[in-house]
Amino acid sequence: MRVLLRKIAFYLLTAWAAISLNFVIPRIMPGNPAENLINEFHGKLSPSAVQALRVLFGQAHTSIWQQYVSYWHSVFTGNFGISYAYYPSKVSTVLGQSMFWTLILVTICTVLGFFIGTILGVFAGWKRGSWLDSLIPVTTFLSSIPYFWFAIMIVYVFAITLNWFPLSGGYSVDQTIGLNTGFIGSAINYAILPAATITIASIGGWLIGMRNMMVTTLSEDYVRLAEAKGLSKRRVMFAYAARNAMLPSLSGFAMSLGFVIGGSIVTEVVFNYPGIGSVLFKAAQAADYPLMSAIFLLITVLVLIANLIADIAYVFLDPRTRES
Repeated sequence: MRVLLRKIAFYLLTAWAAISLNFVIPRIMPGNPAENLINEFHGKLSPSAVQALRVLFGQAHTSIWQQYVSYWHSVFTGNFGISYAYYPSKVSTVLGQSMFWTLILVTICTVLGFFIGTILGVFAGWKRGSWLDSLIPVTTFLSSIPYFWFAIMIVYVFAITLNWFPLSGGYSVDQTIGLNTGFIGSAINYAILPAATITIASIGGWLIGMRNMMVTTLSEDYVRLAEAKGLSKRRVMFAYAARNAMLPSLSGFAMSLGFVIGGSIVTEVVFNYPGIGSVLFKAAQAADYPLMSAIFLLITVLVLIANLIADIAYVFLDPRTRES
């Protein structure tokens, strides 16, 4: 019980620090939301309208402490006000429209990349020195390529040269959004290229990490004892070696799931995908404090929840953590 209370206190303290940083970071960035919005009108606004925008968006009439108190009120109520970048839409409306796209695309790709990379790493570590080791340089090379360059090359080859997939967007504009065959098929067709980019780029890291941990785990006494007892190779590989070797990867996977809500900004910007990554990029350009704060808050909460789930999973996967 004492350990549980310590963990809860740690996560509460971490949440306070992270949420406070979410408040501070956007406000120390250069730029002003009012000036950014005024510049978009190219001098067509009257002086009174300019002054009104500065009062509305510039927040010059409130101190930083008042903004901080208001921010915590928004955290508990979920009301982050009006988005500057998508004015006059509410922050909750913008998040609701973009969150679905990112959750579906990035969550599936993150899980798929982790699953494929981990499985390949298990077999590469179990059969070290075989042809499976040749996968490591290939996947490492693909993972080390600059993300934006890899995405651009994917677009150039498959969308522009071969014309197999759409160039950008999330769905065809002639489709009505809803649970109908035409829209779902169009969304899947538009998501193939960004999904392939995210998945391929993430496999290498999981593969080499799992392979190295498998090699280390196979030299442990309990694995040698399982082999000496005549247990099947499948059981030794998965129940004894892979189960323990994947523990370090579990924390990284939990972190990656926590950051799903932030999307893959580079991928979404290159493919003009209507997810939260593109929204966050536009919000940063427009110094949209309410929208950035809401997105950062979601990322923070999900990362903390994902780490808490990882801690609980450790208890079931590693019996040593249950010892007093």
